[in-house]
Amino acid sequence: MINPIFKINHSRIVFSFIAIFLLTACKKEDNNPPEDPKLANKQATGSSAEDFLRDTDFSSLTLEFVYPEGFQPETGTIDNLVNFLEERLHKPGEITIVQNVIPTPEGSSFNINKIISIEEEHRINYNDGNNLAVYIFFSNKSSSNDTPNRVTLGSAYRNTSIVIYKKTIMDIAISNGINIPIAERTTLNHEFGHLLGLINLQLDDIHQEHEDTQNSKHCMIEDCLMYFETSGGRAAITSALLSKSMDSNLDPLCIEDLQAKGGK
Repeated sequence: MINPIFKINHSRIVFSFIAIFLLTACKKEDNNPPEDPKLANKQATGSSAEDFLRDTDFSSLTLEFVYPEGFQPETGTIDNLVNFLEERLHKPGEITIVQNVIPTPEGSSFNINKIISIEEEHRINYNDGNNLAVYIFFSNKSSSNDTPNRVTLGSAYRNTSIVIYKKTIMDIAISNGINIPIAERTTLNHEFGHLLGLINLQLDDIHQEHEDTQNSKHCMIEDCLMYFETSGGRAAITSALLSKSMDSNLDPLCIEDLQAKGGK
């Protein structure tokens, strides 16, 4: 049984769907640069799906939540994610929760390079032995890609990295009468679904027919957690989140895709 362990680190104050490929060489006598020990956590989104779903190489999981003061996860968000993962992942070891409060990053909005630089400087937990580590940053700013008609609530931008644009979620929820915890939980679970390879990120799903051809890497089933409106335009977000609840889940085809890769 997986039991979340909460470790809130206040003794150390630290500053959290893009495929990133890094090539490095092993350290040899010919003076080639050493291999990056963090390379395993800097791969393409969805490429670690089987590592999450199976317990062959990784039997435990660490979820590192990073946020500036005032932008912490809502009450129940972490428990909701753990419950979501327990339903799909084979992790007989512990799911460990680490929370790090950080100084407020500066800027009017954040592009993905800024998000990556925050992670590079301040991420603490990386894969270690049989423990798989995930970094989740709750941002105090919006995405620089936002427009008056389209906003981003979250992004899975590496194989073990997620950004949740908490400020955007708060603004959207307040202005449209949406429950902030529901919007946050739905967004976080949706982005974690991308870490698990949904939808067809690695072109290996057994049910590729349910990928939305108009909104790639999302599900065409409207009631599914991975439906594109969960992270789409402003009007679409409002419609989707008003109709969803914190119990929003994956449709049967998504679940079968995960099971085919070793999930429950």
